[in-house]
Amino acid sequence: MAAPRTAGIAWLAAGAVAAVLAVAACAPLVRETAPPAAAAKGSVPEGFPAEHYARGEAVYRIDSARSLVAITVRRGGSLGHLGHDHIVASRAVQGYVAPREGRADLFIPLAELTVDEPALRAEASLDTQPSESDIAGTRSNMLDKVLEVQRFPFATLRVDRPVPDGPLAVAIMLHGVRRSFTVPAPVARSPGEISVAGTLEFNQSDFGIAPFSVLGGAIQVQDRLSLRFSIQATAPSP
Repeated sequence: MAAPRTAGIAWLAAGAVAAVLAVAACAPLVRETAPPAAAAKGSVPEGFPAEHYARGEAVYRIDSARSLVAITVRRGGSLGHLGHDHIVASRAVQGYVAPREGRADLFIPLAELTVDEPALRAEASLDTQPSESDIAGTRSNMLDKVLEVQRFPFATLRVDRPVPDGPLAVAIMLHGVRRSFTVPAPVARSPGEISVAGTLEFNQSDFGIAPFSVLGGAIQVQDRLSLRFSIQATAPSP
């Protein structure tokens, strides 16, 4: 999809994030004030509770190198065939898991999102191939005009499991909007490692974002997004 036609396709992250799961129920939108500037590389979101995980208890760290969040964004409208579907991905998920508490806090630096990695497009079996300029324009528009990373540099997630082996309570903050979800998501454990993987679908409008469209909707981005995730967390070395 050419860059002018896809200004909003990959606000994404959302997903971020979202990062992890299959939604069962959710609470109303809550508007909040976002950080004032884009994140410097290596920084963390304002108010991120890193100190909560520095108390000597068993804490696992998200392994960014082995974690992935990927969202498929599809074209729509009567002239949608003139554009492309896209894959937006994060390989920079960061954060901590406290298994004994049944709690995790994660964040995604949105400026590090990628668009249309060839391997991810192949895995998703997308049926067109955008040009390099299409991809670059889509990413630029996504970060600047849609995600507004200068104002909203992160997607953050607070995850709780109130009942052992029960659904997760997930609070996601994206683009100045917080939503809460109840998510059925089994967690796999092995010595020194915790992992969770799965898929979910949600709407851009769930986070107060209007799907991009032009020509009275003849060319538009579908509101519905498909997310898949694989999150790995490892225990510190003894």
